[in-house]
Parts: sequence; structure tokens; C-alpha cells
Amino acid sequence: MSGHSKWATIKRKKALIDSKRSRAFAKYIKAIEVSARNGGADPDGNPTLYDAIQKAKKNSVPSDNIERALKRASGQDSGGSNWETIMYEGYGPGGVAILIECLSDNRNRAASEVRVAVTRNGGTMADPGSVAYMFNRKGVVIVKKNQGDTNLTEDRILECVLEHGAEEVNDLDENFEIVSAATDLVAIRTALQQSGIDYESADVSFLPSMQIPVDAQTAKSIFELIDAIEECDDVQNVYGNYDVSDEVMASLA
Repeated sequence: MSGHSKWATIKRKKALIDSKRSRAFAKYIKAIEVSARNGGADPDGNPTLYDAIQKAKKNSVPSDNIERALKRASGQDSGGSNWETIMYEGYGPGGVAILIECLSDNRNRAASEVRVAVTRNGGTMADPGSVAYMFNRKGVVIVKKNQGDTNLTEDRILECVLEHGAEEVNDLDENFEIVSAATDLVAIRTALQQSGIDYESADVSFLPSMQIPVDAQTAKSIFELIDAIEECDDVQNVYGNYDVSDEVMASLA
């Protein structure tokens, strides 16, 4: 019986992983469709689309899925949805501000699902504008330190991107995070490419202007809240102004 029980547990875990991967794939595909609709289906002339495709490829989205998304967006294939960006605001445990970015073809469904996920997991919804002012729209590029035969240094990154609008370079253990104005994102990504530096992702993101330090229990509750929100099909990204120290993260591991 124990073997059967163990196998059942493995199957449940695999189903959970497959489900999360499927949702992640859907989000990458949706981002490609929206980028192609807004700026054209040619990635060479649409930097936002180029970055969306690169991110999908880095996360193992099959090429066929990407091609079908581009065809739907350009009208070559039927079945594309009319996605719109919707932002929701709220508060999590410890007074942490939460900004929720959705891409949806049904505003009522998105609002309902987000509200349920937030209120059932220790959060509260907030009025429009009450949270958004705490976040700034920024360009964020993630670069792996290990580039095959080379280990990148912060000085090397700064040398490459400083003249192209980089505002700060943050050391995130195995990666560097390059922050810039959203309008400088393409220039920084291009500068990295021209220097032969591979990047993991290049996104327009919402970064908090100030952060709230949280303890282990609050951090655990916030992560559970964000996980629940990200389960919603319409949710693309969740941003928060929490600050979790290395010590607190280690205690949660």
C-alpha cells in the first residue's frame, strides 16, 4: 500500500507542476499576442514582441505555440481574443501594497476571480489609485552571472549599460538585475546583445518606491496570497512592496 500511496503522491505533484507550467505557457502566449496586436507581428520592428518571444523561448514554450499566437494576432488564424490590460490594487498581510496586472477578454470575470483570491487569502481590495502611486514603471533586465565560460562582474555590466540609461545594477546571487526607465529597456537590452552578453529576461515592471520589511510569518502569508492570485487565469503579474531579508528567506526554506 505504501508504494501505491507514494505513487499517488508523485502523480499529484506531477499534475500540480504540469498545471503550473500550462498556466505559465498561457501567460507567455497571451503576452506575445497582445504585443503583436499592439505593435505588429514582426519582432524585428516590435521590441516588446521580441522580448515576449525571447522570454517564452527561455521558458521552453514550444515554437509551434509561439507561431500560432503570432498568426492569431496578425489575423492569419481565427480564434484570437480581444485582450485588455486591467490593473487591480490591494493590501496583503502586514499592510503590504499589492498591484495586480491582468490581461483579460472578460473584465467581470477577472474582477471576480481576483477579488475572491485576494479576500480568501488574507488580503483586501483597494480603491483605484490608492496603491498604484507607490510603484514606478521601470525597465528590468535580468542577466545570469554565469555565461558559459565566463563569470560576469558588476563592473563589466556597468561598463556595458551605464551610458544607455541604466539607473542601478543589483546583485541577486546568481543574477544581476539592471533597472532603468521603461523607455530605456530596449537600449539596454541591445547594448548587452552587442557586447555578447546573454540576458534571461527584459520586461517593463512596476517597482515599489519604498519597501516594508516583513518577518517570516508575514512573508509566508504574502507568498501564499501571491500564489493564490497567480492561480487566476487572467493574472499576468503581481507586484508587492515587501522586503524579505536573507535571514527571513533562509528561515522559510
